[in-house]
Amino acid sequence: MKDKCFLILGGGGMVGFQVAHRIARRLEPEKVIIASLYQKEVREAINKLEKNYPDIEFVGFWGNVFVRREFNIGDRQQRVSRNQLLESPEYRASLFDDLFGDVEKAYQNSHLVQIILTHKPDVIVDSINTATAISYQDIYTSTHIASRDLISLVKGLDQRDEIGFKDQLEDARGSFEILMISQYIPQLIRHVILLNKAIREAGTRLYLKVGTTGTGGMGLNIPYTHGEDKPSAKLMSKTAMAFAHTGLMFLMARTPADTYKDAPPIIKEIKPAAMVGWVNITKKTIQRHGKPLYLCSSQTESLDERLTLQVEESKWQRTGKLQIPVVDTGENGLFTKGEFETITSLRQMEFMTPEEIARVVELEIRGANTGKDVIAAVDGAIMGPTYRAGYLRGQALEELDRLEAETRIPSVALGELGPPELSKLLWEAYLLKIKFGTLTAVLKRQEDEDINLKTGDKIQRQPGEISASLEEYLGGNAELKQIITSVGIPILLPDGKTLIRGPFIRIPEVAGQYDVPIGDGDIDRWANKGWVDLREQNMARWQKRFEVMQRGQLRMRAKGSADVVREAYLHEEIYIGEVVSWVFSNEMGGYRLM
Repeated sequence: MKDKCFLILGGGGMVGFQVAHRIARRLEPEKVIIASLYQKEVREAINKLEKNYPDIEFVGFWGNVFVRREFNIGDRQQRVSRNQLLESPEYRASLFDDLFGDVEKAYQNSHLVQIILTHKPDVIVDSINTATAISYQDIYTSTHIASRDLISLVKGLDQRDEIGFKDQLEDARGSFEILMISQYIPQLIRHVILLNKAIREAGTRLYLKVGTTGTGGMGLNIPYTHGEDKPSAKLMSKTAMAFAHTGLMFLMARTPADTYKDAPPIIKEIKPAAMVGWVNITKKTIQRHGKPLYLCSSQTESLDERLTLQVEESKWQRTGKLQIPVVDTGENGLFTKGEFETITSLRQMEFMTPEEIARVVELEIRGANTGKDVIAAVDGAIMGPTYRAGYLRGQALEELDRLEAETRIPSVALGELGPPELSKLLWEAYLLKIKFGTLTAVLKRQEDEDINLKTGDKIQRQPGEISASLEEYLGGNAELKQIITSVGIPILLPDGKTLIRGPFIRIPEVAGQYDVPIGDGDIDRWANKGWVDLREQNMARWQKRFEVMQRGQLRMRAKGSADVVREAYLHEEIYIGEVVSWVFSNEMGGYRLM
C-alpha cells in the first residue's frame, strides 16, 4: 500500500526538516504535515519544501503537542508559554486534570491528538526530543522550591501572622502544584497513551520515533552537560526518560489491534548515539537566557571573605555585543570551534549528520532491514559516528579557522557546554597554544634560550615562568580578557588572590544566591572547576599532562594503529579541543567505550 500522507513531528527542526525533505524527494507523498513548536520555523520549512516540491501539499501546525489545543491558538506571540501555564492557578488546574484526571477528557483536549485525527496520516515520523522536553522541566528545582515554601508555611503558622500566612499558603500551594505537574513519568505515560489511541483511531500504518540515548552514546562517565555540573541529574533524567519511552513504545508495538481484521500500527524507533549537526557555520551574537550577551570591560578585585557571583550589569561598561564564530547545531545549540573540536573528538561524543538519520528513516519506512530499529533489536539498533561526519568535521574546523582569522575573534568556549571544566581547560589550553605553540615549548626552552652547559640539553621550563608569561600576555590583550570574563569565566592571577572577572561568574554554582562566603579550600576547588587558573601549581599540572602525552607518542612510533589508544595524543602542536579531549578521557574518565 502506498503511503500518501506523512506527519513530521518536529518538522521545523534540524533532523525533522531533513526527514521531510527526504520523504518528499524519495517517497512521492501527496501530503506532508510539518508540525513544530514555533510558527516561524514551520513557515520557513514549508517555504523551502514548496519551492523544491511544488506538486506536494504541505500543511503546517505549530505549538506544544504536550498540552491542550486551546493553549496553542495563534502565532508564537499568542501561544501560552510553559512559564505562563505554571504561573496561572487556572492553567495549573488544567494541566493537573490533563495529567492525572480523566484520560478521555485529556484525549479530546490534546493538541497532538487533534493534529493526528484531522489528517489521519499513514506515517508519523516523530523527531521531537521528547525526553528532553519532559526531563528539562527540572523536577529537582521544583522540589527545592516546594520544600522551601513548606518550611516558610510552617514558620508562618508558628508566628500567627494571618496576612503573611495567607501569602505563604498561596506560595506553597503553587509550588506543590508545579511540583506535581512536573513529574516526569506521569507526563510520559499520559503522552504515550494519548498517542497510541490517536494513531489507532486514525489508522496510521507506521509510527517511527527518532529517539535519543540521552548522552550521545556515552555512559555515566559523560563529561558533557547542558552547562550544569556533572554528573547532571537532569541529563540522567533525560536518559531515563529516553529509555522509559522506548519501553512504552515496546509495549505499543506488542499491543494487538482491537479486532483481528485490523492491522495494529507498526512501531519503530531509531536512536542516534552521537552529536547531531550541523545547520550553519557563521559568526553569531551570543545570547544568555534569550537576551544578547554583552562584552563588558573586565574588573579586578581582591578575594576576601565573600565572592559575588552576579553583579548588576549597569556597573560594567559595555563594549558591544559578544559575537563569535560558531557551529550552529540546531536544537543542540551553538558550539565554538574549541567546543565542537572537543565534543567531536575520537572517543568523545563524536558526530553524525541529520541527513544520515533521514536516510535510515526512509529505509525503515520502506520496510528495509537497517538493523537500527530499537524496538526490533535493541542490541543492534544504536547509530554511531560516521566516516562522512568525521571527514566533514575537518571541513567544519577549517571553516572555523578561516572565520577566526577573518574576524580576529578566538572561537574557544562559551561556557554553555558543560561541565564547567570544559571552558576552563579550553581557555587555558588556548593561552598555552598562543604563547608557546607546542608541547615541547611548554616543557622546555627553545634552542636559542638557555641551555644546560654540562649536558647541552634544553633547560626545563619552570611553571612559574609559564604563569608569569601568560599573565603578561593577558595584560596586553584587553579584548581577549573581555571575551573570557564576559562568558562567566574569571581569571585567577598567579598570586592566587586577584581575580579578573565580568558581571557574572559560573563557578561556584549556588542556586538562588548571588554571593557566597570564601572558606578554606574554596579558591582551589573553584579554580579547578571553572576558572582560568594562572597559578604556578596549575601550570605544573599542564606540564605533567604534556609529559604523559609525549611519552605516549614515543610508544606509538613504529607500532601501528594498535597503539592509537585512549592515552595517545597524536600531535606535537597544541590543538585545544584534542588536548581537552585527552584530559577528559584520561583524567576524568569521560570517554566512549566503542
